[in-house]
Amino acid sequence: MSDFEIVVLWSDVLIWLLVVASVIGMLAVRRSPPLMAAWRRVGANKAGMASATVLLVFVLIGLLDSLHYRVALEGKPGERKQYAIEVLSVLDAIASPLRLNHEKTYSAPFATRLYAKENIDLPGGGMVRDYPRLRHGGRHLGENENGVGADVALRVTYAAGLAIALWLLLVVAVMRTVHGASWQKIWRGETRLAWHAILVTIGCLLLCALPLLALAPHYHVFGTDKVGQDVFYQILKSVRTALVIGLVTTLVMLPMAVLLGIVAGYFRGWVDDLIQYLYTVLNSIPGVLLIAAAVLMMQVVIDTHPEWFSTAAERADLRLLALCFILGITSWTGLCRLLRGETLKLRELDYIQAAQAFGVSSPRIILRHILPNLMHIVIIALVMDFSGLVLAEAVLSYVGIGVDPSMTSFGTMINNARMELGREPVVWWSLVAAFVAMFVLVLAANLFADAVREAFDPRAA
Repeated sequence: MSDFEIVVLWSDVLIWLLVVASVIGMLAVRRSPPLMAAWRRVGANKAGMASATVLLVFVLIGLLDSLHYRVALEGKPGERKQYAIEVLSVLDAIASPLRLNHEKTYSAPFATRLYAKENIDLPGGGMVRDYPRLRHGGRHLGENENGVGADVALRVTYAAGLAIALWLLLVVAVMRTVHGASWQKIWRGETRLAWHAILVTIGCLLLCALPLLALAPHYHVFGTDKVGQDVFYQILKSVRTALVIGLVTTLVMLPMAVLLGIVAGYFRGWVDDLIQYLYTVLNSIPGVLLIAAAVLMMQVVIDTHPEWFSTAAERADLRLLALCFILGITSWTGLCRLLRGETLKLRELDYIQAAQAFGVSSPRIILRHILPNLMHIVIIALVMDFSGLVLAEAVLSYVGIGVDPSMTSFGTMINNARMELGREPVVWWSLVAAFVAMFVLVLAANLFADAVREAFDPRAA
């Protein structure tokens, strides 16, 4: 029998369905000259391609964390194979040194000792109050704790050299792959795709990632939290949660916002009044209170039906999906109002009036004329709402109504770090690491959204 059991969570299914849908969408774009031309303009945008490269790194981390399994337990020969309760992912397997190297409590970045003093028994008897040595951080140095700086500098130098070598190989590969692309053309941005922006971004990522990967097995590069877990590992695990919140929630709200917004603006009359009344009432309810009530009711359902879940990961995953659907239901009104206003303007244009005069059906007019002219708004809303929802999860988890406490996210990291700021001395690294990682993700999403807006907006073409 297998040494592991594949575990499929509902969020995993949604994520991989999004990957399949993206592949199908790219194939459809290649068959549509207008869409292909718009995406070529995105590809020629330097900021857009740089941000897309950063987003692809986050997506890769999220996909690795979306392949789950359970390890088989040791048993007697002939017995039925039993599997561990803990659900792991491929990312957990890759980052096993970070996951397993737990300390007792807080330790600062690159520290070799804990952040708080304890009573330590001396070998010859007696006791002294001092900072205990870490079990894993800097253990390879032995008694030479003062050699941290030299060891880190040496490892960073080797990793930086490897990063430069890999980047040069990538540049050569791009020059051979792209027909007629010399180094001068790439650097001047004379290629159809902004390869210079992509290569510069990849170079910066390699110079940051490879030293981190070289140091992470030997040091806690971002320190440890209250229970001694590596903060760098928590950052990696938070990426998938942010992607699920941003993507799944956006896809939940998108069909409702597009359908109701276009219908309200096109048909007007009592249909418009009904839809306006619906989103006006929904906007009148305080969003945080509505989300809190829904999340708490969902939590009661989860707590009263423990037989539904065989692992804690399935329980946390259901709460995550519930939060996505709740956020989606409460966040569609802004896009709906915007699409309604644009549709009201479009339906008065001459070619729409001509189509109505020739007896073209309303569904055909909406699909052939109105929806294509609103796609730039829909696409920009998709990317912009993604960044907004990532920030919303952080706020909700901070106030205790976000994801399950057992699930790592940027919000739970910030929530756990709020009490650490009141310590003396201050434990700052957990909050700073979560803030920087979330800032990079949201900034990349916003820059990519701006590039997409410029490419798809017909008035900017």
